[in-house]
Amino acid sequence: MRKMPVIAAVSALVLALGGGALWMTRVPAGGREPARQQLATSLTLLERGNATAARSWALKASRSDPKWPLAHAVLARTYLALGEGLAAQAALGRARDAGFDMGRAHQLRAEALLLQGDAKAALKEVRKAGPRYARYALRVAARALAAQGDLPAAQIVLTDLLREVGGRDAAAWVELGRVRQQVGDVGGAIDAATRALSMDRRRVDALTLRAELVRGQYGLVAALPWFEEALRVDPWRHDTLIAYAATLGDAGRNRDMLRASRRALAARPGSADALYLQAVMAARAGENDLARALLQRTGGALDGRPGPLLLAGVLDYATGGYQQAIGKWRAVVAAAPMNLVARRLLGAALLEGGDPRGAIAALRPVVLRSDADSYALQLVGRALEATGERDWAARFLDRSAIPVQAAALQFGTDDDLAMLAQSAVDAPGSPVARVNLVRGLLFRGMTAEALRQAQIIARAYPGAPQAQLALGDTLMTLKRFDEAAAAYARAANLRFDEPTMLRSVEALEATGKRDKAAVVVALFLAQHPGNVAARRLIGHWQIAGAQWDAAIDTLEGLRADIGNRDAALLAELALAYAGAGEEEAAQVYAAAAYALAPLNPAVVDAYGWVAYQIGGTAQAVELLRKAVAIAPGHGGLRWHLAQALAESGDAGAAKANIAAALADPGFADRVPAKALAAVLAKG
Repeated sequence: MRKMPVIAAVSALVLALGGGALWMTRVPAGGREPARQQLATSLTLLERGNATAARSWALKASRSDPKWPLAHAVLARTYLALGEGLAAQAALGRARDAGFDMGRAHQLRAEALLLQGDAKAALKEVRKAGPRYARYALRVAARALAAQGDLPAAQIVLTDLLREVGGRDAAAWVELGRVRQQVGDVGGAIDAATRALSMDRRRVDALTLRAELVRGQYGLVAALPWFEEALRVDPWRHDTLIAYAATLGDAGRNRDMLRASRRALAARPGSADALYLQAVMAARAGENDLARALLQRTGGALDGRPGPLLLAGVLDYATGGYQQAIGKWRAVVAAAPMNLVARRLLGAALLEGGDPRGAIAALRPVVLRSDADSYALQLVGRALEATGERDWAARFLDRSAIPVQAAALQFGTDDDLAMLAQSAVDAPGSPVARVNLVRGLLFRGMTAEALRQAQIIARAYPGAPQAQLALGDTLMTLKRFDEAAAAYARAANLRFDEPTMLRSVEALEATGKRDKAAVVVALFLAQHPGNVAARRLIGHWQIAGAQWDAAIDTLEGLRADIGNRDAALLAELALAYAGAGEEEAAQVYAAAAYALAPLNPAVVDAYGWVAYQIGGTAQAVELLRKAVAIAPGHGGLRWHLAQALAESGDAGAAKANIAAALADPGFADRVPAKALAAVLAKG
């Protein structure tokens, strides 16, 4: 091994321990030579970004010469780089016992306390740091402020620091990027990560941050090379391995996810995060006992975190432990009120557990949405029946039977407008509070004021995707579809997730740009190959385009993933098989869909249309009449009924239904409908 000059080692130590001359002493003599070389190697690796290997060499140095305080101090620094606060504090204690001047390590101790979750103590400790370590201390202070929820103050500390050093502090840019990410300023976070990497392309924390931002901005697959670049610098960086494994799992690469999680366990034995990811994979495979055993091995280290709580609740619910599941899902909703999945699960468990009013309260924000899903609506309807409120129950059950036609607003709210306005005033740096006000205004039909507020937010927070989404939602409500599509495109450039994709598609379809909508879905599906919503859209469009075999492949793939209890999916499969001439399969799927949802007009229509296509005109007319009775304003249903009536010889009723179909502005098959009407008029 090449020897590192003493001066170079000391120079590297200045960088490693916080930006100042931390330890001034003579070079260790004679018997300390192995420790000296090991420490020099550690410092070199730390400077190159490989903190894991740096820790190994610092550990060797501290064991080679346990009485050398510098070795313990450097070891503490490597632990801090790896996010291991308790181990860092222990190493600092050994450095102190060996004679290290702890007056020069307040910033290190502060970070160790912060990593252990004690932000208050970290702030107290960081104030003791000397001027030589001011930059390091300020970065720790900003993180502590952010941990306490004071994100505006954290941003001020970091921007002031960067201004003082002319922007030449890659670590500060990474911290600023994290804070901006927390407040929803995705554009600002991307800029900060880019600046950090322009100064140091080997910074693992900057590469990991950029990977996380790319995951939201472009998708799962696009993020993987960024994680992989970070892992080329430090192949055993635990936190990066965890984020990489989670992304692989979400992208459907389960074997690669398992390998990455095992590497994380090797890097940090007993890693609760790695065990949780393996539990998720086991649950996805239906191995509930294994998933439960893996969660138990975390030893409570993940208590309070939404993901593990959701999974633990699902495992409890599967074995009849409704009250245990309710307790876990309540905690998730309390911590994340806008978590729709948790609210649906909690509502179902409360209803099953005999608390219908609790179920209604849990599901209320979900069913206030204009695009509330049929499952949530059915749950509320059943809960209202259980409380004796049958009129209200009927309304929600009727809504659950009708396919969603309304714009996909993110979340309904009936909170007091004055309260929402005051929340926006109290949090001037938060786009979220302002967005909630816009949604409150929309909920009450105050569209002009909602638009004014949404435009202000979009201008004030150009890097916040939720601000652009709020503007797009408002414009969609006003039927200004082209402008809404533009707002959604700006949001998608910052965060291209499922809600943004669906909004973009809806706006583009409203303007007649199905080709552009298809490109949006294709781009999203390339990054999220397992996404159910995108695959549904593809299958639906394939049916509309008479691409029967392709539709069958798409929809059968979905059925294999989500099972046989989705009536809408089975109905579309029936249509695809009927179009392909496979009558027996079409009848089986249509009947199965109808058995699941006999009041869903789309399902009833599919059953009737399949009957019509295979020659069962009388049955078709009966079913299609029922579909129209449930949703009389739907032009597509009227058109199907008109064709069946014409075939049965009832020209008058057929013409009436064609007229009703043409009165629907969303009806697409106008040319063939007018042609049939002309034929019937002559006959």
